[in-house]
Amino acid sequence: MLYFGVDYYPEHWPESRWETDARMMQEAGINVVRLAEFAWALLEPEDGRFDFEWLDRAINVLARRQIKIVLGTPSATPPPWLWQKIPDSALVDENGTPREYGSRREYSPTHSDYRAHAVRIARAMAQHYAANSQVIGWQIDNEFGDRCYAPGTRLAFQNWLKERYGSLETLNECWGTRFWSHIYTDWAQIPVPVKRVHAQHNPSLHLDYYRFMSEVYVEFQQLQVDALREICPPEQFITHNFMGFGYPRINYFDLAKSLDLVTWDNYPRGFWVTTQDIAPAPIALGHVTMRSLKKQNFWVMEQQSGQGSWETLPPMTRPGEIALWAYQAIAHGADGIVFFRWRTCRFGVEQYWHGVLDHDGQGRRRYVEVKQMGQEIARAGTLIAGSEVRAEVAIMLSYDSRFAFEIQPNNPDFSYERHLTDYYTALHQANIPVDVVAPDDVLNGYKLVIVPALYITEMETVQHLTTFVERGGTLIVTARSGVKDHTNIVVNHVLPGLLAPLCGVEVQEYDSPLSGEKRALKFIADDFAGQGKAAVWCDILKPTTARVLAEYAEDFYAGQPAVTLNSVGSGVVIYSGTMGDATFVESIVEYARQHTDVQSLLETPPQVEVTARWRGDQRLLFILNHADVTHEIKIEDGYIDLLSGQEQENILKLQPKQVMILQVT
Repeated sequence: MLYFGVDYYPEHWPESRWETDARMMQEAGINVVRLAEFAWALLEPEDGRFDFEWLDRAINVLARRQIKIVLGTPSATPPPWLWQKIPDSALVDENGTPREYGSRREYSPTHSDYRAHAVRIARAMAQHYAANSQVIGWQIDNEFGDRCYAPGTRLAFQNWLKERYGSLETLNECWGTRFWSHIYTDWAQIPVPVKRVHAQHNPSLHLDYYRFMSEVYVEFQQLQVDALREICPPEQFITHNFMGFGYPRINYFDLAKSLDLVTWDNYPRGFWVTTQDIAPAPIALGHVTMRSLKKQNFWVMEQQSGQGSWETLPPMTRPGEIALWAYQAIAHGADGIVFFRWRTCRFGVEQYWHGVLDHDGQGRRRYVEVKQMGQEIARAGTLIAGSEVRAEVAIMLSYDSRFAFEIQPNNPDFSYERHLTDYYTALHQANIPVDVVAPDDVLNGYKLVIVPALYITEMETVQHLTTFVERGGTLIVTARSGVKDHTNIVVNHVLPGLLAPLCGVEVQEYDSPLSGEKRALKFIADDFAGQGKAAVWCDILKPTTARVLAEYAEDFYAGQPAVTLNSVGSGVVIYSGTMGDATFVESIVEYARQHTDVQSLLETPPQVEVTARWRGDQRLLFILNHADVTHEIKIEDGYIDLLSGQEQENILKLQPKQVMILQVT
């Protein structure tokens, strides 16, 4: 089934209100709620004394309305008594300042006593609710997590390094510690990269610390996963609410491995948004990345339902946006949508993080929109749930490279996230389904693979890419690939390093233009009608086996190659020596498509998104109008719109923010 729900906090409201909430949820088509992820102080009011009676009563009220439950383990919000008991469990930030109690996620994930208490409350909840048929799943913690620089974390980092390298001699060699006389003779000498240091830390140490902190959260999650799995039946799934493509501090491929299901929190119009128009491509990339982590459908555990902020408010969600964003998630593979939150809280930090209901508990426009969507889901959900997204194009996401660029961005204007998003956006605008792959993935089934700035490059990845191209695949590799080895040391090879033979080029020099500067390009290949300019980075190339597609048209390297094409086996490799502007990226993607038979799902105007989900040979076509104007779309076959139940022929007329889900008649 397709799950349609809300995040609910019964502990925030009088018990006399719970029945009203449950009735209104049922009337809106709600069939699942998430509970208790921030309720540790109520679940364990004193050390070792647990109280589940209030939560039992809330679950029973919801159960009478046929509403299922996802329970959260509450380790993101420790109660005051625990903080008083273990005050040294505070997370220490990169400036060396311990977190003060009073918010959430203040804990150090390496602290052994804190871990023990987190596992204990998870285990107690599991023992109480494992046999409850209303509970269908568990969420571990909430939105892991910031990096910690506490003394205990430093010791854990040193032990992690000891296990990783085996000896100080090996570590010193891998890190190049001869530089600045940093040769370590005792593991206890190794620091964590706090910002109080006058200059930058050794990039090799820095990268290993980022890897270590990512693994710490994976390990902390695993402790709770193990506790739940030991007690709970397998039909109760275990998940965590990720923060989408945009969150850079944890390797989400690793975090997802031990979970049954990936969920994430989607806030298109959050407090960080500074523009009225919300671009659909970055939101879609969040969904695509979450679906790709386990190569299976996902949930949105927190879907924005109203304006959200803690101090100052962004614009309110516009009419139609709530359903539009939720349907966009479903279009990209979501089998569950859970709106945050049911009712806007009257107290605490999130008083202005608006929910489906307002502060007074009244159901106004947002409730009406959710209710309408609930009615539509009741009609169409069984046809959608379990169907899959199929993609012939993949973009490689390397967390090692992402971490390394966080340490050394190379150019003030370079953002790994933005660079990858630019390539995704070009595909999204052409309505081409995409997967996100990890560097160790085997690339079977894809026709086009894009590798943006693979700064840290492993031989295993190169072998997978070579096999992919030799078998007929088309590959795009961009500048700053192949620069570093696994230890974050520049390779002892001509760039692009291990990728040079595959790309058929050598980098002779490189230029890092000043902020905002662009370089004109000349597209010299007869089969490449390119446009756009070079930006952010300029590799000056020497082809070895590749032919030149474009060259620089200004600066001292005018006339030198900028973009090349290399034939390898039955496939081709395009190497772009520049990041380029958006027009340039679109040109590269369009040219690459000429070497494949990757087709657009449907040609549409800007701001109209098209995706598809499949069950066997049956295709569902999702058409979403993100624009504030009506658009007409031409289609060939006869369809029925599952949301309205009406047949559609030839010309679709989509109102602003309207969604259609089309099935061939």
